[in-house]
Amino acid sequence: MAEKVKLFVNGQDVEVESGKNLIDAIGAVGIEIPHLCYHPALGADGNCRMCLVGIEDGRPPLVPACKTMAVEGMKVQLDTDKIKKIQRDIMELELINHPIDCPICDQAGECKLQDYYMEYDGQKSRMTVPPVAKAKHMDFGAGVVHDQERCVLCARCVRFTRLITKTGELGIVNRTDSARVTTFPGRPLANRYALNVVDLCPVGAMTSKDFRFKQRAWFLAKSESLCHGCSKGCNIYIDHNKEKYKDDIIYRFRPRLNQQVNGYFICDEGRMTYKLENDNRLNVAQVAGKETSVNEAVENVRRVFSQAKKIVMLISPNCSLEQMQAVKKLATANNAVVSGYSDGYIKTGDGDLFLIQDDKSANRAAFGLLGLDSSKAGFESALVEADLVISFQNDLCRSLDDADIAKIQDKAKIVYIGSYKDGLGEIAAITLPVAAYSEDTGIIINADNILQQYDVAVRKNDPAIDLLQIVTLLGGEFKNREEVLTDLSATIAALNNIDLKHIPSEGIALTDKEVSNVAA
Repeated sequence: MAEKVKLFVNGQDVEVESGKNLIDAIGAVGIEIPHLCYHPALGADGNCRMCLVGIEDGRPPLVPACKTMAVEGMKVQLDTDKIKKIQRDIMELELINHPIDCPICDQAGECKLQDYYMEYDGQKSRMTVPPVAKAKHMDFGAGVVHDQERCVLCARCVRFTRLITKTGELGIVNRTDSARVTTFPGRPLANRYALNVVDLCPVGAMTSKDFRFKQRAWFLAKSESLCHGCSKGCNIYIDHNKEKYKDDIIYRFRPRLNQQVNGYFICDEGRMTYKLENDNRLNVAQVAGKETSVNEAVENVRRVFSQAKKIVMLISPNCSLEQMQAVKKLATANNAVVSGYSDGYIKTGDGDLFLIQDDKSANRAAFGLLGLDSSKAGFESALVEADLVISFQNDLCRSLDDADIAKIQDKAKIVYIGSYKDGLGEIAAITLPVAAYSEDTGIIINADNILQQYDVAVRKNDPAIDLLQIVTLLGGEFKNREEVLTDLSATIAALNNIDLKHIPSEGIALTDKEVSNVAA
């Protein structure tokens, strides 16, 4: 537990965490100090002056809250007439040249300038001369569009490229009314985290070319989830909207704070994987290349399953922990071999020392926890006598070339049970669509052995059957997810003392020893 200190805020006693600045310390107990330039990941810049507060009996009496640490007995004034006047004056300065284009601004509904105007200012403009003209729709590169006339020069974007990515593409040039955020000549934004400047911008100056003019913020439902773009398991918000008579559509992924996983940021590549959830979906069941109903496809899978002499079950490293356990138990009951072979999901050398990982799957760490073999040799050995290969979300075409896939087709029937239009699904004898992770609930373990849970975010008009139901229909022993969780807690030593039905939002850190200790 962090040490607590007592402050007096507007005469009221509050206990806050020691060692934090006033914005973070007082904000943690539900009292907001307005600010534009400060961000916890970027430190205090002190340039906006919106966070000036009074310190009773202090020297000096007025201080920026972003640079002032909480101290025992400090008397903080937030609502005096003097402080309120400062806030109104700062807001007026910010709005002197700001365009009134909220109806067409992507940030409308999420704009701190809007919020602060309504809460701290609310005054009519006193400007009698035209505002200073500034550039619009500037392509900064990496999918970032900048409107200079909206910028409040908080410098968050500049500090992000200097402190976080250390690429330094952005800077502020000139002074006073001529000051602008811009890129350096011949150096557009080119880092793999550039779109985070859109999230950091407190106003509508930085916008995403991909999201620009697609949807209003207040129409979007914001659901918590986990990115499946790589094995980091970054925490995200899935922003989606179900318009009347239409299906639920995802419009963007945004980073969600988790200090032990991704902090405040996500990579651009992972951010764009939302498109796979919308556009690359396997929506139609097929048998022998012909479209059929899901029920008919399920019956065909059950038929070939019951007739097969030797079965290989291939599990994707993107499957949830529950799905892997259910398939593993099904394989054991039917004397089938289960494999997690998926070398094609690894892009050696692509990762960095920040968030991006070489492994482009979400849950490979669970293979070790469940004792599942993922070697190529083990998979090839299992194929020797196999006459049926059932793939659960695993696109084998990413790991093997066409010639190797053709050899498997010659000797075994291929069934593909998945959510996306993958290469294996195109050549399988039977394809069966199932719910994607954005439509399902599950547990994954990331590259740092952090166990996390994602929940249903998107609800389709015609929801796909989930993979656990398919396993049950094939003779699996579990009737629902709760039974799988109970079995995992009982049979996996590392999970014995974990309540898998109530995983905290920040996740649970498993040690390397726990992950490698499979036996109960």
